[in-house]
Amino acid sequence: MSLPFSGSKTRSSGLVSAVKKQTQLLNLKPVKRVLVKFDPFSQNAVTARNFMYYMLSPKVIDTNPLCLVKNEVVNDRSEPTIDISLVNGESVLFKCENLNILEIFQQFNKHITPLAPKEEIIEVSAKKTENKKGKR
Repeated sequence: MSLPFSGSKTRSSGLVSAVKKQTQLLNLKPVKRVLVKFDPFSQNAVTARNFMYYMLSPKVIDTNPLCLVKNEVVNDRSEPTIDISLVNGESVLFKCENLNILEIFQQFNKHITPLAPKEEIIEVSAKKTENKKGKR
């Protein structure tokens, strides 16, 4: 008697590919300002610094060039925080002391990215393109 297989047939690609997948889903259209505040001498500052690194990538910035991304370096042993001000006036605060970068991006994509307005796809009719080709 054999046991049925349960689980995944392939291995996970790891944390880096999961973070890459989450950063591809980021959309800053509903965001007005991102303020990252951390103490560089704290061990937990790595998460906030990595968040800044991924947020300043050109593909993420291109989603909303008017979004202001700032960092504030403090020396008071405070926990790292990410304060996100939205266009509608609300504010979201992530306390990053016990979070890793993947968890922050998952929560960002869960709560903030759906607030972005839907993009309308403009379809070009085949008739217009055929008329242009026929005139040449």
